[in-house]
Amino acid sequence: MPNNKVRNIEREILSDNWYTLNKYTFEYQKPDGTWETQQREAYDRGNGAAILLYNANKGTVVLTKQFRMPTYVNGNDDGMMIEVCAGLLDGDNPADCVRKETEEETGYKISNVKKVMQTYMSPGSVTEILYLFVGEYDESMKVSEGGGAEDETENIEVLELNFEKAMDMINTGEINDSKTIMLLQYAKLNALV
Repeated sequence: MPNNKVRNIEREILSDNWYTLNKYTFEYQKPDGTWETQQREAYDRGNGAAILLYNANKGTVVLTKQFRMPTYVNGNDDGMMIEVCAGLLDGDNPADCVRKETEEETGYKISNVKKVMQTYMSPGSVTEILYLFVGEYDESMKVSEGGGAEDETENIEVLELNFEKAMDMINTGEINDSKTIMLLQYAKLNALV
């Protein structure tokens, strides 16, 4: 159902280089009933999906490590981030996306994935919905070294970590990516590992 407190929405494209940065001008009805004009910028990069790979028997998880320029320019000294496997949907449904990204990034070919939640990660400025999954892996599913797609300049390092070590890395700040923290905490709360 549309929000009847928002009207007269106008969109202006500010940048369409990597993804799209839009400027929206609209009227919003305040609690006292008056209308005010507001402007907001929203970055549209499409929706994405992420997955925590876990092995209950070994007590391990598979994460990735790669350079992230936005973090580098905002206080992350080396720009490296430890994260769950993730990618943009690019026309795929979320489950197919995480299967494809898992194989590209980690080298594991998995079939069974479970959606555990969907979230807006930065709703004040980014339109993206991120679909979060978990999936169990074992060594028989390893089909390549991973590392990311050649044409995507990702240079991904694949990490297999003890689950408790990964949880400790949240406390030390070595893992500070929100989707990764959410999925590790989901795994802890639901005793997956």
